[in-house]
Parts: sequence; structure tokens; C-alpha cells
Amino acid sequence: MSPRTATLIGLTAILMWSLLAVMTVATGTIPAFQLAAITFAIGAATGALTWIGRADAVKALRQPLIAWVVGVGGLFGYHALYFLALRFAPPAEAGLLNYLWPLLIVLFSSFLPGERLAAHHIIGAALGLAGTVLLFAGGTGHFARGQIPGLVAAFIAAFVWATYSVLSRRLKSVPTGAVAGFCAVTALLAALMHGLVETTAWPETALQWAAIVGLGVGPVGAAFYAWDIGMKRGDIRVLGAASYATPLLSTSFLILAGFAKASSNIVLAAILIAGGGLIAAKDIMLKR
Repeated sequence: MSPRTATLIGLTAILMWSLLAVMTVATGTIPAFQLAAITFAIGAATGALTWIGRADAVKALRQPLIAWVVGVGGLFGYHALYFLALRFAPPAEAGLLNYLWPLLIVLFSSFLPGERLAAHHIIGAALGLAGTVLLFAGGTGHFARGQIPGLVAAFIAAFVWATYSVLSRRLKSVPTGAVAGFCAVTALLAALMHGLVETTAWPETALQWAAIVGLGVGPVGAAFYAWDIGMKRGDIRVLGAASYATPLLSTSFLILAGFAKASSNIVLAAILIAGGGLIAAKDIMLKR
């Protein structure tokens, strides 16, 4: 697989994650960790389907301890922190801090062997960050003392996901099929957290069940496998900068679904984010 193809596959993860918010809203009031447990279980099953008929399928799970620590720590750690952030902090401010991870991926990539951070990568990531700040500019900017834990959790979550993504490149020998195992363990840990801190509530309509299945197959399933391919074999700097399109696309889908309203901020943010992505992706766009 060529780096360009792997990068394009990684970009599909960004598109799927942009549907996360609108699909989560459609699931109703199901508790966060319960939703994570169900969707990650579906995500694990989605990945396991690729093992059918393969004699070496079990080998995908026979990975070094460090691979399991990075995989499960990244998937469960990030989502646990993100759910904590949304529980205690204002969504806009928590989202803004959380979306530092694309910039961190671009910056962290410079520490990888054979990778070089060029000026246009930094400029592209900075423009994407500016667009994201503008996208969330409707927030009040004020927060109470009780919201600090949530803001801290959102900030740490950004570092966790960026670290997981970049370390995936260092663990290039670990097959993408192993992500199914990481998702399965994450589902078990989420179920444990649900039992400790939440009250079970099941979906009430067919649409809510459909949204849950869609989440498990897409944003909390196939997206992780596509991202793993992109991180291990694609252009990690381009994917990091392009990830800023996620909040923009997510907001657009919320508007189309009637869950949010359009504004001039979104238009300006689109220009900054799209421009930043094009600048950062200059390398791959010039390749034939």
C-alpha cells in the first residue's frame, strides 16, 4: 500500500468522526459509558469480521504488552477523559481544548524517525487551530471553579489521543486487525465504568437503536481501523492538519440535522480550516 493510499484511507476516519456528534444526539439519553461499551463492542465485532477465513487471525491479538497499553490506553483513556470533560465543563470550551490534538499530532510527528516538520505543515496546523477557535467563539469564555476538572480532562485528552496516534507509527509492525482487540477491551472497561457510576437506560425507539449501531460500525468502529492505517503507513502530518476539518464537518452535519444554526463564524472557520488543510497537504497533492 502506497503512502498516498494510506493517507486517503486515514482521511475517511475524519469524515466518519464528523458524524459522531449528530449520531450521538440521535441515540437519546443513554449514559455515556454505557453507549461507549455498546458501540466499542460493535466496533470490535466489525473488525473481527475481517478475520473470517483467515488462518492467521488469532495472531493479530498476539502482540507485545506495549501494543496493548498504547492501544487500550489510547482508545479508553481518551474517551473516558472526553466524557469527563463533557460532564463537568461547558461543551464549547471542552471541545476547543480537546481539538488541540490535531496540532499536537503535527508537532509530535517531528520526533518520528524519517519524518521532517516543514514550515507549511506548521502553517497549515496553525490555520486549522485558528479556524477551530473561531468555530467555538460563540462560547462565553467564563467558567466556574467546579468546571476546572472538566477543562483539565479535555486538555489531557488531547495529549492522550495525539500520543496514541503518533505511537501507532512507532508500532508499525502491529497489524490493524489488533485494533479489534483494543476495542473489545475498551468495551469491557467502559461497561465496568458504567456499572460503577451510571444507571442503565436503554434506547426507546428504532431510530435510537439504528444510531447506536451506526456509531459502532462507523465513528467508533471502521474509523479506528482507517485511522490506524493512515497513522502507520500514510502522511501523519497531513492527517494531523486535516483533522481540523472534523469540528467543522461535525457542526455542518448538526446544522443540516436541525440541531444547530448556521453563522458567519462557520463560514470564516471553513475558509481557515480548508486553507490550512490544503497548505499542510501540499506534499501529497503534488505527488502523482
